[in-house]
Amino acid sequence: MPTRLLMDAGHTITVLYANSNIAPEAEYERRLQELQKYAALQGFPVIEAPYDPAVWEREVAPIGESLKAYSPAFGKAFSIESNRENPSGANSPCADSEASASAPTTVSELLDDERREQRCRLCYRLRLEEAAAIAAQNGYDGLSTTLAVSPYQFTDVIRQELERACGRAGVQPHFEDYRPYYDEATRISRELHMYRQNYCGCRFSIREGEATRAFIKQQRKLQKAQREAMRAAEDKAAEQRKAQKRAYAEAQAKKRAILKELRAKSGM
Repeated sequence: MPTRLLMDAGHTITVLYANSNIAPEAEYERRLQELQKYAALQGFPVIEAPYDPAVWEREVAPIGESLKAYSPAFGKAFSIESNRENPSGANSPCADSEASASAPTTVSELLDDERREQRCRLCYRLRLEEAAAIAAQNGYDGLSTTLAVSPYQFTDVIRQELERACGRAGVQPHFEDYRPYYDEATRISRELHMYRQNYCGCRFSIREGEATRAFIKQQRKLQKAQREAMRAAEDKAAEQRKAQKRAYAEAQAKKRAILKELRAKSGM
């Protein structure tokens, strides 16, 4: 979607595929092939930067490893369902009340976004600096990024790192927040039967993606159970009201019968 918007705005674009963060290599190749097919349809060239995951492991992975221990996404602490299945707490990562109390209730808490942002910033920086350098070396006027279409990214950080990288390389930054077009981009990709990845790209995000999907599934299950419990409570309350009405009607009927009987006797 960003490429179409840029071309519609009159820009002549080239897409740089600079994704040494993507793991495993087969995933990297699959995404590249999908991009190349789309580029052929839309009519813009694609340049592939060297795939060098060793650089990403050296520059970014250490911060990811140091922060991983803080994220519930890498453990089972978020699993409310597992605690219900094991109420005694034996062998449970949430056996004590303190752990249970700290269980995340939102995706942001699950992924520990405040710390994860540090890892993503370094990843953006590595790739945007690479892109800005290639843009400068090849005489491009400016640099933009499709990262800004995803609501799952840190958009403000992307802008900061884009402007930083362009300033260092002497290239004009062109930032746009494409998130409002995310749903349309999703629709188009589905219509074109494009491969849609279910994690950002790096090896940490694989686990985070799995945890997020499990968390959302769990939350939906809990919400469904809550709705069913509310309906059951409402049905029970309605039945109780009906029973009360029946009892009242029966009592009134008995009173009327007694009065009728008394009137009949008095009239004799």
